[in-house]
Amino acid sequence: MSKEAIESDLAPAAIGPYSQAVAANGFLFVSGQLGIDASTGEMPDGVVEQTKLALKNLDAILREAGCGPECVLKTTVLLDDMGNFGVVNELYGQYFVRPYPARACFAVKQLPKNAKVEIECIAMLE
Repeated sequence: MSKEAIESDLAPAAIGPYSQAVAANGFLFVSGQLGIDASTGEMPDGVVEQTKLALKNLDAILREAGCGPECVLKTTVLLDDMGNFGVVNELYGQYFVRPYPARACFAVKQLPKNAKVEIECIAMLE
């Protein structure tokens, strides 16, 4: 099996020893994306803005690999507060297309950089 790291300059660089994404055997595994503005390195305070940026960063990596939201098979959404589920779900539903990917959503005690949302995915490469 061979694997290839996928990196986009339009998404924030990894903040640890991992790749933004890895392509292998026709699949793309995208690391969790926070709501960080790739051009400034800043993360806004609000969950709406963070969710929009997390999806934008996810999209940049998918596009770098030659696909988009229509290729996504599975996502995992991590929230710092399940009370934000509704607003995140609404924005998520505006980004992804039918048939929607399978999804898991969890509330966790804390996310990196004290983020409010993190989104990762597995996509099928065309």
